[in-house]
This record gives sequence, structure tokens and C-alpha cells, in this order.
Amino acid sequence: MNNSFANTARLLGAGLRALLVLTLVTGVLYPLLVTGIAQGLFNDKANGSEITSEGKVVGSSLIGQAYNLPLKKGQESPEPDLKWFQGRPQNGLGTNSVNTQYKLILSGATNRSGDNEELIQWVKDAKAAVVKDNSTADYRVKPSQVPADAVTSSGSGLDPNISPAYADLQVHRVAAKNGLPVAQVDKLVEEHTEGRTLGFMGEPRVNVLELNIALKELVAKS
Repeated sequence: MNNSFANTARLLGAGLRALLVLTLVTGVLYPLLVTGIAQGLFNDKANGSEITSEGKVVGSSLIGQAYNLPLKKGQESPEPDLKWFQGRPQNGLGTNSVNTQYKLILSGATNRSGDNEELIQWVKDAKAAVVKDNSTADYRVKPSQVPADAVTSSGSGLDPNISPAYADLQVHRVAAKNGLPVAQVDKLVEEHTEGRTLGFMGEPRVNVLELNIALKELVAKS
């Protein structure tokens, strides 16, 4: 009886010591080591790839944002604020309840096939809106100019980037809305166009938030 109790106590003591050691190593020392390495070598990425403007954090380079006008009485969806560059469609085109207006609670796509009639109609409607919104008094957008990312949402619904083609398509409208020369806005897009990662991965892209921050600074100087 005494031997059994002593053995049990010894096993419990060994288990408790192992628990304390493993808790210290895996729950304290390892996280501190990984956090220290991340902060030392990858500070920007470890902290969420934050973007600052006028000394304040205004977003992340990894997550898109909406640029809309305030909701009017009776409206269910806000209208885009056309003085800014617009990102990809924010709600999967139509009534995607998974992710609307870049909300971060959930993310996801519409999960509809390419021949889905509802999706086809959404794309047609979105293309017509892009043509209408981006045409100005002296510049007419052709339907053939509208790239795919202008009329489809991303798989996550949170894509922060657009293609250079979609950014270029918006230049005349943004210039007109802000009273800027087209050449200045076009140069702004060119300066914020990133190439393929390592020269061969992915596609050229433009971060909408970074571009709009630069646009805001340009307008302030003008």
C-alpha cells in the first residue's frame, strides 16, 4: 500500500515537473524566441504590414478597403466615391453574404461556376457600371478595356490589389474628379505599379490603399 502510494506520488511529481518544463519551453521561451526573430528580421510583416499616413496607421497592405460615399436615406448599399481609385468588387458581385464591404469577420468568394447565369448577369452589370463610372466628358471607356478584376471579386473578397490595366482605366475619371492633369495621375499609377514577385511569380499589381494615399498627397499639393 505504501509502495503503491509512493510510486503514484513519484509519477505525479515527474508528470508535474515535465508539465512545468514543457510549459516554460513551449509556452514562454519558444514564443519569445520566435517573436524576437520576427520583430528583428521581419518587423513590418510581423506587425501586420501596416500602412501609415500622416503619422497614423490607416490600414494593411494585405487587406483591401472600401472607398464609398456615406449611405443615403433608403439606400442598402453605398455608392462608390469616384474621386478615389476603386478596388475589386467588394461583395462578390450581387448578394454574397459571406463577405460584404471588406468586412473581416468572414472572407470568401461567391463559389459560382463560370457558366452560372446569375454570375454572368452580375459580370455584365458590373462591366456596364465600370464603363459608365469611368467615362468622362473627353474620354470614353470601351467594354473591351474592362479587365476581369474590375468585374469579379477575389477568392477571399479582401484583395488589396488591382491590375495595372484596371488602375489605368480609372486614371481619366480620378483626374477629372480631383481637378488634376491626366499625365500626373497616370504617372502616379506607374510609380505604384509593382512587378511580379522575384520577377516571375504572380502578376503585376497596384496596391489601392497606397495609391490613394499618394493621390491624397498629390491633391493636397495641388
